[in-house]
Amino acid sequence: MILEKDYTNTFEGVHTHVKESAEKMGSSGGALYIIQNDKVVTESYFGKQSNDIHARDVKSDTQFHIASVRKAYIGFAAAYAIYNGYFSIDDSIRQFVEDSHLSAYEGVTIRHLLTHTHGLKIENGKLISEYKPGESWAYRGPSIDLLTTIIKKTTGRSVADIVNEQVFEPVGFQSTEWIKMSQPHLKIANTLRDADDIIWTETDVVDGSGMNMYVSAQELALWGYIHLTEGKWGGKQLIPREIIQMATSIQTPNPKLPIHKNGFLWFVKDTNHNFNQIGDTVPKGSYQLLGYTNVALLVIPEENVVAVRMFNRYGSPEGYDYLKDIRSFGDTVYKWSIKSTMQ
Repeated sequence: MILEKDYTNTFEGVHTHVKESAEKMGSSGGALYIIQNDKVVTESYFGKQSNDIHARDVKSDTQFHIASVRKAYIGFAAAYAIYNGYFSIDDSIRQFVEDSHLSAYEGVTIRHLLTHTHGLKIENGKLISEYKPGESWAYRGPSIDLLTTIIKKTTGRSVADIVNEQVFEPVGFQSTEWIKMSQPHLKIANTLRDADDIIWTETDVVDGSGMNMYVSAQELALWGYIHLTEGKWGGKQLIPREIIQMATSIQTPNPKLPIHKNGFLWFVKDTNHNFNQIGDTVPKGSYQLLGYTNVALLVIPEENVVAVRMFNRYGSPEGYDYLKDIRSFGDTVYKWSIKSTMQ
């Protein structure tokens, strides 16, 4: 299935915003892809895949490192596993981990891992509990390693196996993959980064557990579109609606706390806070993921919109307010989506 293209609303303001952000961040190129009302309304590619003098132009098949946006795929695999009875959202993780005796695991459930409320933290090489599970929020790495391990242990299949079987193959995705980073191909945008960046990692593991996922703007938008339609594709229910609803609705154990609200790793808009990554004007119920490469996938169900921006800058320049930038991106998308419906 190929979505119809309708460029009557150009989303000019969003395009301007994305190009300005790319320049400020020092990205060599980027892309913008917006779907509204089941049509592709904006598709734009600019710049080069790297700063090399003979670098390839960014094109529709250019694949960008999506960093933490990959968590949408892990969240999907977790929802699939829960839907099919491999484990429950409020199961204690102690029954799935080898070192279950560690005190840091006390009280931690699958729900806590999915909503960043687990309190687990690596400090001086040891796993510690930063706070009582469910009582606060922190964006820490141990949860992702645990989730991918638990999914593999209980289902017998990796995250990559599950999403390939359930989505990529039936839909026909060709530009979504975990890349062996020692063997990049020509369609991969070079990720620009500071030489001493301690967060950057490289891996050849392609089971969906590593930070090596590369996706084209179009296929990242279509991944968001499958969530927007609650699993429908080509007029048919490809994925059980309940899987998508679990993943994209607030699952935070105590949603009254003034913390980020998450679905299955997705950030879900609830009330406005100055720490939110989703803009103040973006409606409640919208959901988004932002990667350290400044790639973003935003879904606004109220306006039937999916918006994707792609950059190849890992991190951002010193002093650059990335939260202000991504909030502004969402607000701009929403503003122009409203303009579209009024035309």
